[in-house]
Amino acid sequence: MRIAVTGGNGKLGRPVVRRLTDDGHQVLTLDREGTRSPELLLVDLRNYGQVVDALLGVDDRHDGFDAIVHLGAIPAPGILPDAATFENNMLSTYNVFQAARRAGIKNVVYASSETVLGLPFDIDPPYIPVDEEYPPRPESTYSLVKRLEEQMAVEMTRWDPELSITGLRFSNVMDEADYEKFPSFDADATLRKWNLWGYIDGRDGAQAVARALENAKPGFEAFIIANADTVMSRSSAELAAEVFPDVKVTKDLGEHETMLSIDKARRLLGFEPEHSWRNHVDAASGTGANQG
Repeated sequence: MRIAVTGGNGKLGRPVVRRLTDDGHQVLTLDREGTRSPELLLVDLRNYGQVVDALLGVDDRHDGFDAIVHLGAIPAPGILPDAATFENNMLSTYNVFQAARRAGIKNVVYASSETVLGLPFDIDPPYIPVDEEYPPRPESTYSLVKRLEEQMAVEMTRWDPELSITGLRFSNVMDEADYEKFPSFDADATLRKWNLWGYIDGRDGAQAVARALENAKPGFEAFIIANADTVMSRSSAELAAEVFPDVKVTKDLGEHETMLSIDKARRLLGFEPEHSWRNHVDAASGTGANQG
């Protein structure tokens, strides 16, 4: 396919662009900044005219796309003032969704967020593992935008029954270089309770994008995308009992099983994480492990 990737220079965007390119797709990054190259088009996503023009065609670059992956955004709360985060992310996503519709693009995959599940879980989750079955619980302006984006996708796919929009609720994105600090989390179970000790390896995040592009159906669907394990060496059952003693655990948890359920993504997208921090770091010593 011919695929546009907004935010392709970001922490998740880079492995996504690599994965899609390796899969044989023609990929063009749309980003606000970056080094000049044939694979990059500089676009301000807050400017609808630029976005729709970029998707319809650009001289000497392309004459349209089959799909768009929208990752371009302020990536977390607390980076900019709340109003600036809202304005940037909400407007950018509206512009991308609407421009895709105008350009006749029927396959849109975008970055929603684990934050809609109720992070940082100062209020207990309804049950563990959390999944897509309970209503979103945004607790920040950043998360509120993610919730509104999902509702916008619901309405736009209702307007156009052929349109597919997939919201991937990514957990905390990690690179290999981040894994050396993971053993330090064991000292205090509350350090990472804010997202139920979850994470997503950027390469597995890219796999989820690829699976969504291949398998998404018309309409809107949201999927939690996390690694199959937690960031902790301690057992998942022990962590849940200690930090969330009043929360119902709905299944027998594997030793390090994620508490951000990826069952739906496995079932409908064929997503299966292939990378774990445990393959790169010896949890007992904090030293590098077999990389093979």
